[in-house]
Amino acid sequence: MLFVKGYLHNENRFGNSLNNKPILRRRYLGMVTCCDPRLLLFRLAIVAAAAAGIGAERYQPQIDPSSFQSKVDNPYFPLVPGTRFKYIETAGGETNDRETTVTSQTKMIMGVKCIVVHDLVTAKGKVKEDTYDWYAQDKQGTVWYFGEAAQEFKPGGRVSREGSWEGGVQGALPGIIMPGEAKPSKPYRQQYYANWAEDMGQIVALGETVTVPAGTFTNCLRTKEWSLLESGGEKKWYAPGVGFVRSEAIGGEVVTLISIKRP
Repeated sequence: MLFVKGYLHNENRFGNSLNNKPILRRRYLGMVTCCDPRLLLFRLAIVAAAAAGIGAERYQPQIDPSSFQSKVDNPYFPLVPGTRFKYIETAGGETNDRETTVTSQTKMIMGVKCIVVHDLVTAKGKVKEDTYDWYAQDKQGTVWYFGEAAQEFKPGGRVSREGSWEGGVQGALPGIIMPGEAKPSKPYRQQYYANWAEDMGQIVALGETVTVPAGTFTNCLRTKEWSLLESGGEKKWYAPGVGFVRSEAIGGEVVTLISIKRP
């Protein structure tokens, strides 16, 4: 999931100035040029969103720790400690490897015990990004994204942590990464940190079949995800009992699941 100003929550793994923290996750914005008709469509979408009141009202989710459970078992976003996912990310002739591990660690955020997920992106064996994401599920089955601690390794040995944010710190607030009810819905905020992380998601389809190197998955849920701060967007597919299996960004970035190792 997930965008933050500058990268993706599953950020832009290819060095473009996208949206999701200087990512994600989660999560792959494709930049488009000013003359690209897709940009016009994006702007029209923003206008439509404004007309619908998205972003017009103050965002203030009610986070009651007693309404959360210890497990994340949403069918389309299950987080079982010890599970390891491997993905291939391609864009602009570059290929990155991404490994996502559901750890047994937890972190208390806003009084909620969150599961820690480790996301590591490498290229030719060299680490490019090292991120820890924090998720929790409420008793209605909705999975919330509470933030991340991100490191991006740049040329010259420089390390950027600009993508990091945490719910309840400096006005940042958690958002929804997967609704509890799997059905086409209204847009929802995935995360909120004013003028820095204002990503949106929306379930748009169910019952789709997706084939990736890890196999063929049926009854997949498809979302569209975008940022209120950047142009671009992507489609993502989630398989029941698995989670994220594929994404396609407007700019051409594609992420595919190649293997799953279960505990």
